[in-house]
Amino acid sequence: MSSQSSALGQQPLRTVQVLGGGSAGSSAHVRSLAAGLAARGVRVAVCAPSAVDRLQDFGAAGAHHIPVARSSDPAALASLRGACADADLVHAHGLHAGMRAALALGGLRTPLVVTWHTRAYAEGARAPLLRLLEKRVARAASVVLAPSSDLVLRARRRGARDARYAPTAFPAPPAGPRLAPADAEARRNKTRAELGAVDRHLLVAVGSLERHRGYGTLLDAARQWARAETPPLLVIAGEGPERSGLQARVWAEELPVRLLGSREDTAELLAAADLAVLPSRWEARSVLAQQALVAGVPLVASRVGGIPELVGDGAALVPYGDPGALAATVLRLLDDAPGRRELARRGRRQAASWPTEDATVAQVLSVYDELTSPRAGL
Repeated sequence: MSSQSSALGQQPLRTVQVLGGGSAGSSAHVRSLAAGLAARGVRVAVCAPSAVDRLQDFGAAGAHHIPVARSSDPAALASLRGACADADLVHAHGLHAGMRAALALGGLRTPLVVTWHTRAYAEGARAPLLRLLEKRVARAASVVLAPSSDLVLRARRRGARDARYAPTAFPAPPAGPRLAPADAEARRNKTRAELGAVDRHLLVAVGSLERHRGYGTLLDAARQWARAETPPLLVIAGEGPERSGLQARVWAEELPVRLLGSREDTAELLAAADLAVLPSRWEARSVLAQQALVAGVPLVASRVGGIPELVGDGAALVPYGDPGALAATVLRLLDDAPGRRELARRGRRQAASWPTEDATVAQVLSVYDELTSPRAGL
């Protein structure tokens, strides 16, 4: 069947993309996917909160935006069911979006694809509820797509009938004027001066301030390198529920760390960094890891989840939760400028091997064709 026609005839394939609150990575993926599908003649509607559309502008990507709240209340589900009523296929992004799409499609034979972008975390009484949610979504989906091999295995353990590895592309940054080397260096020096890292090394971490991000371990490591003659400065860009506790530690222990809050200039922060640091308990295709390798910034990251298969030999990997190993690796690289340059070179080489946005769209579209072909219902 042509990728531009549905199983019902020669009409364009009609798809609905369902997005909840939308992390930066999943929202950017949906916009990239919508643009690629629309360019191939597929009709694309994106059901997402209005706030997400204001950031992503799905209309400019060739999709029709339908405002639907990130809620499972009857009104929101009715809106979602109405949006999906004429679709040949529905594609939900994330666990909660997958659950809402499954509820909205109850009684319909419309194929449901769910991209399981990341793992959710829950402790105590919420942990069994999360497992139940994962099982419901995995079993409701015609196909589960996951950007890391361990997520594919997790979906299968939760009962997915068809779970496949589908690495999402790193969306190309907006085109801007290319700076001359002297201008780029001047901008880098200006950023470092504003952060207070003129005569010291600069480390950058980016991500929400949540427990699973591993910032407690990162501060433990910072306490160790604080004893260096000229301690490197660590800056962390992001907000979240762990902010007050982390800030209290920084002050009480006099750590060489600055919490920057939410920032829109992470590209400039990375460009100014000597190293990027990713201490998470788990990641699939970390946006920070991708940004760092593409930009040629040496990366030190936890050896967890999808990180090893994402970065290959293009980053220095350490065990999760081991501040000694993290601090030692950081200090070793900071004392080895040729080693940092070699790691950056390998990182760029690894980034060049990642799937392009076009290849990602082609893989997803092949799944759509498979599920909407006349033989799919046999």
